Amino acid sequence: MTEILVVIVNYRTASLTEKCLEAVARERAAGADLSAILVDGCSGDGSVPQLRAFLEASDIGDWTELLALDFNGGFGWANNQAMLHRGDQLPPYIYLLNPDAEIEPGAISALAQILDDHSDVAAVGSQLLEVDGSKSASAFRFPSARNEFVRGAQTSALRRLLALQPSTIEIAQAGPVDWVTGASVMLRRDALRQTGLFDDGFFLYFEEVELMQRLRQAGWYVWSEPASRVKHIGGASTGIEESLRPSARPAYWYRSRKRYFTLARGRTHGLCANLAWLFGYALIGLPRLLLSSASRSRAVPKELDGMSEAGFWIRSDEARRSAPSIGGAFGNLPSWSRDGHG
Repeated sequence: MTEILVVIVNYRTASLTEKCLEAVARERAAGADLSAILVDGCSGDGSVPQLRAFLEASDIGDWTELLALDFNGGFGWANNQAMLHRGDQLPPYIYLLNPDAEIEPGAISALAQILDDHSDVAAVGSQLLEVDGSKSASAFRFPSARNEFVRGAQTSALRRLLALQPSTIEIAQAGPVDWVTGASVMLRRDALRQTGLFDDGFFLYFEEVELMQRLRQAGWYVWSEPASRVKHIGGASTGIEESLRPSARPAYWYRSRKRYFTLARGRTHGLCANLAWLFGYALIGLPRLLLSSASRSRAVPKELDGMSEAGFWIRSDEARRSAPSIGGAFGNLPSWSRDGHG
């Protein structure tokens, strides 16, 4: 089997991370050729000594390196640091796994097999499962300005009227999709060498969408593999649980959304996506919220505030990609912190 580097980024979820690593260890014992880097994103809650003691007390420490960062730079930046830290020793496949995920037997090898069999696939993601074992959204279509109009209008009837396909893709067999969740995804090193790593202008959210759009634009494919099954406790690090009643999104979600649209297709498209949401909200969404208590109960709280704070106009720094190359410098702070827009 091709050599795999497993990267797990912990942020104040040390106990879950230990369980996650134990599941990875079972895959290694079953024959997977893998090592791991366990990144701590400056948790500041005792995670580092707890995880260091866990590794020292187990043979998992023989093949897992603990990389304690002194800055909380977000999901993409932390994963970048693991890959940059490995440098020239970065193996052909890099498997990114959330600490609040527990892989089922064979999950890692199923992803690696897709990359082995299909040389034009740059990324392949798992089928995520809820805690009760039911399927969770794992593969998706890229966001668009038309979908932003519907999101602003806050009515599924408009989606059907415009004949828009749902954002989520459900597939029974392995095959190509637009993008897959970063909670459990295997990436091809040579594809990343061509396109660059995660854009570190994102703190959290949309960073994997932007990377996979970049990979697709470079001629690579992204696949989903339902045979790779991973149980996922969503929102363990962020506190945001999408399956529950909608809660207010953090400011960085709106900034990341805006950055994605801008980097994916340019400043004009980013502005169009913002205006599409605003028109949908002003023409349909807001009147429905004012007239219907049921609509208010389903709506994301303070979304207009979040969109307004992020801004509808596109600044020049939001149109500059900041994706380090494999072999680049380790330890540079993310661009969002340098620009002051985290």
